[in-house]
Amino acid sequence: MIKNIVLSCLFVVCSFVSFAQDSLLKSGPMVGYSDFREALIWVQTTQPAVVRIGYFTTGENEKFTNSVQTTLEGDLIAKLTPSDVEYGKTYTYKLYINDVYVARDYKLEFQTQTLWQFRTDPPDFKIALGSCSFINETKDDRPKPYGGKYQIFNSILAKNPDLMLWVGDNMYLRTPDFMTDRGIRHRYRHTRATPELQALLGSVHHYATWDDHDFGPNDADRSYVNKRITEKTFNDYWGNLNTNAAGNGGVTQHFSWNDIEFFMLDDRYHRAPNRDPNQDKAYLGKQQLDWLVDALTKSRATFKIIINGGQVVSDVAKFENYITYPTERAELFKRLHDAKIEGVIFISGDRHHTEISRLERKDAYPLIDITCSPLTAGTHSARDEGNTLQVKNKTFYNRNFGIIEVSGKRRDRVLLLNIYDSDGNKAFDYEIKAKDLRYPRK
Repeated sequence: MIKNIVLSCLFVVCSFVSFAQDSLLKSGPMVGYSDFREALIWVQTTQPAVVRIGYFTTGENEKFTNSVQTTLEGDLIAKLTPSDVEYGKTYTYKLYINDVYVARDYKLEFQTQTLWQFRTDPPDFKIALGSCSFINETKDDRPKPYGGKYQIFNSILAKNPDLMLWVGDNMYLRTPDFMTDRGIRHRYRHTRATPELQALLGSVHHYATWDDHDFGPNDADRSYVNKRITEKTFNDYWGNLNTNAAGNGGVTQHFSWNDIEFFMLDDRYHRAPNRDPNQDKAYLGKQQLDWLVDALTKSRATFKIIINGGQVVSDVAKFENYITYPTERAELFKRLHDAKIEGVIFISGDRHHTEISRLERKDAYPLIDITCSPLTAGTHSARDEGNTLQVKNKTFYNRNFGIIEVSGKRRDRVLLLNIYDSDGNKAFDYEIKAKDLRYPRK
């Protein structure tokens, strides 16, 4: 009898301790980058706490990361790197706060990169993509709610992607947020804690760039006085492999996944104002443009995917499309052609609808831009904006996301884009073959 009472008391105490630690979790865990020898896991607590991750594969004993103390000065964020790993494996992981296991009711997994080079064909894999994610907060929002259908995050997870590309406007700074570090971090913190988002964060590797709304005010440019604050906040809240790749500030990045290289651009930090009448005004800026062309020239990836917040290929000379910065856009296209860079595909967001743009070129393969938007932000009705490069019947005007399936042998890789609505119903697909993104052989 006494033994049963003691066991019952222990159970109650353990349950209370576990619940207490669960209350210390603000958001995450989120899986960031994946590499061969480590991955990154991001966690945010509600108050200062000690965080660590346990991880294992089937048949292995649990291993642990170093413990990280979250602090108010660090926005209560912990970044942990499981590093006792092997190539090409999937690991289950557990979250511990103050040395107490904090269970989640969804899977927590990360994977390491596969060492296929000089050995096999590259593995098949899936990439999720989306942009424009608005999470409502009544006291700060416009009178009519702008965000909705948050179930889209569960629909993305149901497609089992390996990684997700966040293409910009991944959250929306509001009027009370723009001018202080406290305001900017409030918005990032509020968006990241969205309940419907947590399961997606926990087992898919996430990479992000920004556009105007997660950089600053609407249509923000290099004049935004707090751009260094938002740069720091962005880097704190995402787990990208690198940042500031061009070396002059901003969130430009580069990473690989199997046989694809990704070039995530920053279309805000160095951008001249939209209203600047100078035709030669900067969009990416010379240093970032030079870095991009150099990195593309060096790359031997099957597909070279360039991710940019705004549309690159569309020929609609309004909104914030690249063509409204005509000299720099023309220079990029010319340098791609002059250097005979093969395999380039653009991915963009911003426009609150999804479309494919295709620019045919003389003596060169076509330049294709996959615009995928929005995730949860507002939409507009179907309309002809004047993009003469739009691919017929490859448009969608409701909330949506994309899944890219990459498959095939090394020299015959195929990229299949599928666009789905918020509930995971297919809207359309579009196939791109690697062999069709090569220059004619003489």
